[in-house]
Amino acid sequence: MQYHQLGNSSLNVSALCLGTMTWGEQNNQQEAFEQLDYAIDQGINFIDTAELYPVPPKAETYTKTESIIGEWIKQRANRDQFILATKVTGPGDWVSYMRLGPRLDRHNIITAAEASLARLNTDYIDLYQVHWPERQTNFFGQLNYPYSIDEQIVAIEETLSALNELVISGKVRHIGISNETPWGAMQYLQLAEKHGMAQVVSIQNPYNLLNRTFEIGLAEFAHREQLSLLAYSPMAFGALSGKYLHGAKPANARLTLFSRFARYSNPQAIKATEQYVAIAKQHNLDPAQMALAFVSSRPFVTSNIIGATSMEQLKANIASINLTLADEVLEEIEAVHTEQPNPAP
Repeated sequence: MQYHQLGNSSLNVSALCLGTMTWGEQNNQQEAFEQLDYAIDQGINFIDTAELYPVPPKAETYTKTESIIGEWIKQRANRDQFILATKVTGPGDWVSYMRLGPRLDRHNIITAAEASLARLNTDYIDLYQVHWPERQTNFFGQLNYPYSIDEQIVAIEETLSALNELVISGKVRHIGISNETPWGAMQYLQLAEKHGMAQVVSIQNPYNLLNRTFEIGLAEFAHREQLSLLAYSPMAFGALSGKYLHGAKPANARLTLFSRFARYSNPQAIKATEQYVAIAKQHNLDPAQMALAFVSSRPFVTSNIIGATSMEQLKANIASINLTLADEVLEEIEAVHTEQPNPAP
Protein backbone atom coordinates (compact mmCIF):
# COMPACT_ATOMS: atom_id res chain seq x y z
CA MET A 1 0.00 0.00 0.00
CA GLN A 2 1.09 3.57 -0.67
CA TYR A 3 0.55 6.46 1.74
CA HIS A 4 0.20 10.20 1.20
CA GLN A 5 0.16 13.21 3.51
CA LEU A 6 -3.34 14.53 4.16
CA GLY A 7 -3.18 18.21 3.28
CA ASN A 8 -0.82 20.07 5.60
CA SER A 9 -1.70 17.78 8.51
CA SER A 10 0.60 15.26 10.20
CA LEU A 11 -1.57 12.36 9.01
CA ASN A 12 -0.47 9.93 6.31
CA VAL A 13 -3.43 8.18 4.73
CA SER A 14 -3.46 5.13 2.49
CA ALA A 15 -3.79 5.78 -1.24
CA LEU A 16 -6.99 3.75 -1.08
CA CYS A 17 -9.70 4.68 1.42
CA LEU A 18 -12.44 2.25 2.40
CA GLY A 19 -15.86 3.69 1.60
CA THR A 20 -18.77 2.46 3.69
CA MET A 21 -22.03 3.77 2.29
CA THR A 22 -23.55 0.35 1.48
CA TRP A 23 -23.31 -0.90 5.08
CA GLY A 24 -26.74 -1.11 6.62
CA GLU A 25 -28.47 -1.34 3.24
CA GLN A 26 -26.75 -3.65 0.74
CA ASN A 27 -24.36 -5.07 3.34
CA ASN A 28 -25.13 -6.30 6.85
CA GLN A 29 -22.89 -5.90 9.90
CA GLN A 30 -21.10 -9.23 9.46
CA GLU A 31 -20.20 -8.39 5.86
CA ALA A 32 -19.04 -4.92 6.89
CA PHE A 33 -16.79 -6.41 9.57
CA GLU A 34 -15.28 -8.77 7.00
CA GLN A 35 -14.56 -5.85 4.68
CA LEU A 36 -13.03 -3.79 7.46
CA ASP A 37 -10.79 -6.61 8.70
CA TYR A 38 -9.56 -7.39 5.19
CA ALA A 39 -8.93 -3.76 4.29
CA ILE A 40 -6.90 -3.12 7.44
CA ASP A 41 -4.94 -6.32 6.81
CA GLN A 42 -4.10 -5.06 3.30
CA GLY A 43 -2.65 -1.81 4.63
CA ILE A 44 -5.63 0.50 4.26
CA ASN A 45 -5.59 2.85 7.24
CA PHE A 46 -8.31 5.27 6.13
CA ILE A 47 -12.08 4.74 6.56
CA ASP A 48 -14.69 7.20 5.32
CA THR A 49 -18.31 7.35 6.44
CA ALA A 50 -21.10 9.86 7.14
CA GLU A 51 -24.03 10.34 9.48
CA LEU A 52 -26.23 10.19 6.36
CA TYR A 53 -25.21 6.64 5.40
CA PRO A 54 -26.22 4.13 4.17
CA VAL A 55 -27.46 5.15 0.74
CA PRO A 56 -29.95 5.71 -0.61
CA PRO A 57 -30.68 7.92 2.41
CA LYS A 58 -33.82 6.99 4.32
CA ALA A 59 -35.19 7.87 7.74
CA GLU A 60 -35.30 4.22 8.77
CA THR A 61 -31.63 3.51 7.93
CA TYR A 62 -30.02 6.88 8.73
CA THR A 63 -26.95 6.46 11.05
CA LYS A 64 -26.76 2.67 10.61
CA THR A 65 -23.35 2.77 8.92
CA GLU A 66 -21.70 4.73 11.72
CA SER A 67 -23.25 2.37 14.26
CA ILE A 68 -21.81 -0.66 12.45
CA ILE A 69 -18.34 0.91 12.43
CA GLY A 70 -18.73 1.81 16.10
CA GLU A 71 -19.55 -1.80 16.99
CA TRP A 72 -16.49 -2.97 15.03
CA ILE A 73 -14.30 -0.50 16.93
CA LYS A 74 -15.77 -1.71 20.21
CA GLN A 75 -15.17 -5.38 19.40
CA ARG A 76 -11.70 -4.96 17.88
CA ALA A 77 -10.41 -2.28 20.31
CA ASN A 78 -8.22 -0.95 17.50
CA ARG A 79 -9.10 2.74 17.27
CA ASP A 80 -5.44 3.79 17.18
CA GLN A 81 -4.73 1.69 14.08
CA PHE A 82 -6.60 3.73 11.48
CA ILE A 83 -7.75 7.21 10.43
CA LEU A 84 -11.50 7.76 10.64
CA ALA A 85 -13.45 10.32 8.61
CA THR A 86 -17.13 11.16 8.79
CA LYS A 87 -19.41 13.98 7.64
CA VAL A 88 -22.11 16.34 8.83
CA THR A 89 -25.15 16.56 6.56
CA GLY A 90 -26.01 19.74 4.68
CA PRO A 91 -29.54 21.07 4.12
CA GLY A 92 -32.18 19.69 1.77
CA ASP A 93 -35.84 18.71 1.75
CA TRP A 94 -34.83 15.12 1.02
CA VAL A 95 -33.10 14.84 4.43
CA SER A 96 -35.73 16.72 6.45
CA TYR A 97 -36.02 13.73 8.82
CA MET A 98 -32.58 14.57 10.22
CA ARG A 99 -32.64 17.02 13.13
CA LEU A 100 -35.94 18.47 11.79
CA GLY A 101 -34.01 19.68 8.77
CA PRO A 102 -30.21 19.76 8.97
CA ARG A 103 -28.34 23.04 8.54
CA LEU A 104 -24.68 23.97 8.78
CA ASP A 105 -25.09 26.24 11.78
CA ARG A 106 -23.33 25.81 15.12
CA HIS A 107 -26.17 23.92 16.81
CA ASN A 108 -26.51 21.34 14.04
CA ILE A 109 -22.77 20.80 13.62
CA ILE A 110 -22.04 20.37 17.33
CA THR A 111 -25.10 18.14 17.78
CA ALA A 112 -24.18 16.01 14.76
CA ALA A 113 -20.57 15.61 15.83
CA GLU A 114 -21.50 14.54 19.36
CA ALA A 115 -23.94 11.95 17.98
CA SER A 116 -21.36 10.61 15.52
CA LEU A 117 -18.77 10.27 18.29
CA ALA A 118 -21.24 8.24 20.36
CA ARG A 119 -22.26 5.97 17.48
CA LEU A 120 -18.65 5.42 16.44
CA ASN A 121 -17.53 4.52 19.97
CA THR A 122 -14.64 6.95 19.81
CA ASP A 123 -13.44 10.05 21.63
CA TYR A 124 -12.21 11.77 18.47
CA ILE A 125 -12.81 11.98 14.73
CA ASP A 126 -9.67 12.31 12.63
CA LEU A 127 -11.35 14.14 9.75
CA TYR A 128 -14.76 15.81 10.08
CA GLN A 129 -16.19 16.95 6.77
CA VAL A 130 -19.07 19.13 5.58
CA HIS A 131 -20.99 16.73 3.31
CA TRP A 132 -22.25 19.42 0.92
CA PRO A 133 -22.61 23.21 0.96
CA GLU A 134 -25.37 25.15 2.67
CA ARG A 135 -25.82 27.40 -0.36
CA GLN A 136 -27.30 26.62 -3.76
CA THR A 137 -24.47 25.84 -6.16
CA ASN A 138 -23.25 23.16 -8.53
CA PHE A 139 -22.85 19.78 -6.82
CA PHE A 140 -24.28 16.27 -7.13
CA GLY A 141 -24.13 16.60 -10.92
CA GLN A 142 -25.98 19.90 -11.12
CA LEU A 143 -24.87 22.27 -13.85
CA ASN A 144 -26.05 25.79 -14.73
CA TYR A 145 -25.35 27.84 -11.60
CA PRO A 146 -28.76 28.92 -10.19
CA TYR A 147 -27.98 32.60 -9.40
CA SER A 148 -30.26 32.56 -6.37
CA ILE A 149 -30.79 36.08 -5.03
CA ASP A 150 -33.05 35.55 -2.02
CA GLU A 151 -31.57 32.38 -0.50
CA GLN A 152 -31.37 32.34 3.30
CA ILE A 153 -28.19 30.50 4.18
CA VAL A 154 -25.85 29.94 7.08
CA ALA A 155 -22.62 31.80 6.38
CA ILE A 156 -19.48 29.73 5.82
CA GLU A 157 -17.89 31.71 8.65
CA GLU A 158 -20.41 30.27 11.15
CA THR A 159 -19.89 26.76 9.79
CA LEU A 160 -16.12 27.09 10.04
CA SER A 161 -16.34 28.58 13.53
CA ALA A 162 -18.32 25.56 14.75
CA LEU A 163 -15.85 23.16 13.15
CA ASN A 164 -12.99 25.11 14.72
CA GLU A 165 -14.68 24.76 18.11
CA LEU A 166 -14.67 20.98 17.68
CA VAL A 167 -10.96 21.04 16.81
CA ILE A 168 -10.13 23.15 19.86
CA SER A 169 -12.08 20.73 22.07
CA GLY A 170 -10.04 17.78 20.77
CA LYS A 171 -13.12 15.96 19.51
CA VAL A 172 -12.03 16.54 15.90
CA ARG A 173 -8.41 16.51 14.72
CA HIS A 174 -8.84 17.98 11.22
CA ILE A 175 -11.66 19.33 9.06
CA GLY A 176 -12.56 18.94 5.41
CA ILE A 177 -15.15 19.90 2.82
CA SER A 178 -17.04 17.84 0.26
CA ASN A 179 -18.92 18.50 -2.98
CA GLU A 180 -17.41 21.99 -2.96
CA THR A 181 -16.57 24.53 -5.64
CA PRO A 182 -13.41 26.63 -6.04
CA TRP A 183 -15.19 29.65 -4.53
CA GLY A 184 -16.34 27.67 -1.50
CA ALA A 185 -12.89 26.18 -0.92
CA MET A 186 -11.34 29.63 -1.19
CA GLN A 187 -13.78 31.01 1.40
CA TYR A 188 -12.91 28.31 3.93
CA LEU A 189 -9.19 28.95 3.55
CA GLN A 190 -9.41 32.74 3.58
CA LEU A 191 -11.68 32.84 6.61
CA ALA A 192 -9.41 30.45 8.50
CA GLU A 193 -6.42 32.66 7.82
CA LYS A 194 -8.30 35.85 8.66
CA HIS A 195 -9.67 34.62 11.97
CA GLY A 196 -6.94 32.18 13.02
CA MET A 197 -9.22 29.16 12.78
CA ALA A 198 -8.58 25.56 11.70
CA GLN A 199 -7.77 25.12 8.02
CA VAL A 200 -9.57 22.58 5.87
CA VAL A 201 -7.08 19.90 4.80
CA SER A 202 -9.16 17.97 2.27
CA ILE A 203 -11.91 18.14 -0.31
CA GLN A 204 -14.01 15.07 -1.11
CA ASN A 205 -15.42 15.47 -4.62
CA PRO A 206 -16.35 13.04 -7.41
CA TYR A 207 -13.58 12.10 -9.82
CA ASN A 208 -13.63 9.32 -12.40
CA LEU A 209 -13.22 8.67 -16.12
CA LEU A 210 -16.72 10.03 -16.80
CA ASN A 211 -16.33 13.08 -14.59
CA ARG A 212 -12.95 14.83 -14.59
CA THR A 213 -14.34 18.29 -13.89
CA PHE A 214 -12.10 18.52 -10.80
CA GLU A 215 -9.22 19.06 -13.21
CA ILE A 216 -10.72 22.28 -14.58
CA GLY A 217 -10.90 24.60 -11.59
CA LEU A 218 -10.01 22.69 -8.47
CA ALA A 219 -6.90 20.66 -9.30
CA GLU A 220 -4.55 23.66 -9.39
CA PHE A 221 -6.27 25.19 -6.37
CA ALA A 222 -5.91 21.96 -4.39
CA HIS A 223 -2.27 21.58 -5.43
CA ARG A 224 -1.18 25.10 -4.51
CA GLU A 225 -3.18 25.26 -1.26
CA GLN A 226 -2.30 21.74 -0.03
CA LEU A 227 -5.95 20.71 -0.15
CA SER A 228 -6.04 16.93 -0.55
CA LEU A 229 -8.56 15.43 -2.96
CA LEU A 230 -10.36 12.41 -1.57
CA ALA A 231 -11.87 11.11 -4.80
CA TYR A 232 -15.30 9.55 -4.49
CA SER A 233 -17.25 7.52 -7.08
CA PRO A 234 -14.01 6.46 -8.83
CA MET A 235 -16.01 3.77 -10.66
CA ALA A 236 -19.07 5.96 -11.32
CA PHE A 237 -21.47 3.90 -9.17
CA GLY A 238 -19.92 0.76 -10.67
CA ALA A 239 -20.81 1.76 -14.24
CA LEU A 240 -17.15 1.74 -15.34
CA SER A 241 -16.92 -1.97 -14.59
CA GLY A 242 -19.06 -2.43 -17.70
CA LYS A 243 -21.58 -4.58 -15.86
CA TYR A 244 -24.55 -2.38 -16.80
CA LEU A 245 -23.79 -2.10 -20.52
CA HIS A 246 -26.31 -3.16 -23.15
CA GLY A 247 -29.17 -2.82 -20.68
CA ALA A 248 -27.82 -5.40 -18.21
CA LYS A 249 -29.33 -5.34 -14.72
CA PRO A 250 -27.17 -7.56 -12.49
CA ALA A 251 -28.98 -8.91 -9.46
CA ASN A 252 -28.51 -6.88 -6.26
CA ALA A 253 -26.33 -4.28 -8.02
CA ARG A 254 -26.79 -0.66 -6.95
CA LEU A 255 -28.17 0.68 -10.24
CA THR A 256 -30.48 -2.33 -10.49
CA LEU A 257 -31.87 -1.79 -7.01
CA PHE A 258 -32.04 2.00 -6.90
CA SER A 259 -33.25 3.91 -9.94
CA ARG A 260 -32.41 7.27 -8.33
CA PHE A 261 -28.70 6.75 -9.13
CA ALA A 262 -28.89 7.85 -12.77
CA ARG A 263 -25.97 10.28 -12.76
CA TYR A 264 -23.73 8.11 -14.95
CA SER A 265 -26.42 6.58 -17.14
CA ASN A 266 -27.09 9.21 -19.80
CA PRO A 267 -26.45 8.25 -23.47
CA GLN A 268 -23.15 10.16 -23.64
CA ALA A 269 -21.83 8.49 -20.48
CA ILE A 270 -22.88 5.06 -21.72
CA LYS A 271 -21.07 5.64 -25.03
CA ALA A 272 -17.89 6.72 -23.23
CA THR A 273 -18.15 3.78 -20.83
CA GLU A 274 -18.32 1.38 -23.78
CA GLN A 275 -15.12 2.92 -25.14
CA TYR A 276 -13.28 2.75 -21.82
CA VAL A 277 -14.32 -0.88 -21.31
CA ALA A 278 -13.12 -1.68 -24.82
CA ILE A 279 -9.71 -0.14 -24.04
CA ALA A 280 -9.41 -2.30 -20.92
CA LYS A 281 -10.32 -5.48 -22.75
CA GLN A 282 -7.96 -4.70 -25.62
CA HIS A 283 -5.08 -4.51 -23.12
CA ASN A 284 -6.23 -7.51 -21.05
CA LEU A 285 -7.17 -5.33 -18.10
CA ASP A 286 -10.14 -5.56 -15.79
CA PRO A 287 -12.26 -2.47 -16.63
CA ALA A 288 -12.95 -1.73 -12.97
CA GLN A 289 -9.28 -1.96 -12.02
CA MET A 290 -8.30 0.24 -14.97
CA ALA A 291 -10.79 2.89 -13.86
CA LEU A 292 -9.49 2.78 -10.29
CA ALA A 293 -5.83 2.76 -11.33
CA PHE A 294 -6.40 5.85 -13.45
CA VAL A 295 -7.83 7.78 -10.50
CA SER A 296 -5.10 6.62 -8.13
CA SER A 297 -2.41 7.67 -10.59
CA ARG A 298 -3.45 11.34 -10.74
CA PRO A 299 -0.95 13.53 -8.85
CA PHE A 300 -3.69 15.60 -7.20
CA VAL A 301 -5.49 12.56 -5.73
CA THR A 302 -4.44 11.90 -2.14
CA SER A 303 -6.79 8.97 -1.53
CA ASN A 304 -9.14 7.04 -3.80
CA ILE A 305 -12.35 6.04 -1.98
CA ILE A 306 -13.30 2.52 -2.99
CA GLY A 307 -16.41 0.60 -2.01
CA ALA A 308 -17.76 -2.88 -2.58
CA THR A 309 -20.77 -5.04 -1.79
CA SER A 310 -18.87 -8.33 -1.99
CA MET A 311 -15.48 -9.52 -0.84
CA GLU A 312 -14.63 -10.48 -4.42
CA GLN A 313 -15.18 -6.88 -5.50
CA LEU A 314 -13.24 -5.51 -2.55
CA LYS A 315 -10.23 -7.73 -3.18
CA ALA A 316 -10.12 -6.74 -6.85
CA ASN A 317 -10.52 -3.05 -6.00
CA ILE A 318 -7.71 -3.11 -3.46
CA ALA A 319 -5.48 -5.00 -5.91
CA SER A 320 -5.87 -2.08 -8.34
CA ILE A 321 -3.26 -0.17 -6.32
CA ASN A 322 -0.62 -2.47 -7.81
CA LEU A 323 -1.67 -1.71 -11.40
CA THR A 324 0.37 0.85 -13.35
CA LEU A 325 -1.29 1.85 -16.59
CA ALA A 326 0.96 1.77 -19.67
CA ASP A 327 1.49 4.99 -21.61
CA GLU A 328 -0.44 3.50 -24.52
CA VAL A 329 -3.46 2.88 -22.29
CA LEU A 330 -3.31 6.41 -20.91
CA GLU A 331 -3.10 7.85 -24.43
CA GLU A 332 -6.18 5.90 -25.49
CA ILE A 333 -8.04 7.06 -22.40
CA GLU A 334 -7.16 10.66 -23.24
CA ALA A 335 -8.41 10.17 -26.79
CA VAL A 336 -11.83 9.13 -25.52
CA HIS A 337 -11.85 12.01 -23.04
CA THR A 338 -11.01 14.49 -25.81
CA GLU A 339 -13.85 13.16 -27.96
CA GLN A 340 -16.39 13.08 -25.08
CA PRO A 341 -15.14 15.13 -22.12
CA ASN A 342 -16.98 14.79 -18.83
CA PRO A 343 -20.20 13.21 -20.08
CA ALA A 344 -21.51 12.81 -16.52
CA PRO A 345 -20.38 15.78 -14.38
